[in-house]
Amino acid sequence: MSRCPRRCHRQLRRVIRFFYHLVTGTLSQDSVEDEFELSTVCHRPEGLEQLQEQTKFSRKELQVLYRGFKNECPTGLVNEENFKQIYSQFFPQGDSGTYAAFLFNAFDTDHDGSISFEDFVAGLSVILRGTIDDRLSWAFNLYDLNKDGCITKEEMLDIMKSIYDMMGKYTYPAMQEEAPREHVENFFQKMDRNKDGVVTIEEFIESCQKDENIMRSMQLFDNVI
Repeated sequence: MSRCPRRCHRQLRRVIRFFYHLVTGTLSQDSVEDEFELSTVCHRPEGLEQLQEQTKFSRKELQVLYRGFKNECPTGLVNEENFKQIYSQFFPQGDSGTYAAFLFNAFDTDHDGSISFEDFVAGLSVILRGTIDDRLSWAFNLYDLNKDGCITKEEMLDIMKSIYDMMGKYTYPAMQEEAPREHVENFFQKMDRNKDGVVTIEEFIESCQKDENIMRSMQLFDNVI
């Protein structure tokens, strides 16, 4: 495997770890690893200048990301099944299918059933270079599975189960069957300010902003790439 796909894989691993720790309340500085090495890439993607304007990545960063994307996705588009297959390569110890579907839907913002390079870097730009509110809004959209503007316990339970399935029994050998549900209850105890059984985006952002661990870990994303 070339160095560029490894960078993309490592980057996505960091994103997943962040969302896992955000849900479970175990964020720490160890959740984010060292920054990437960058190398010069000769291939220049079409519309590079436009992507620079639309995202917060430099020309060099976009070239690195594009090369990795094209190595994994030669056609330039990724459908959900291909996305799941790519995803399973770096979570071989578990079943990443369900979580990959959730993440696919978050990146596929126009809901056309595919992720283009433009979709991919737009999402990464928000996650890695957006404001705190931008990043939290993206995370909220990921958890809001039916996109109705609020997160229910059922949705968060589906998310948590998919994360545990993805990490696999070898990662969490002593995990109890009720652990995902317990994490959901802890999440709602912290986030559901008015105790109406759902978490709105305002509650989500406000609660996260008051959590020092979450804020510290989100700031570490500034140096991911």
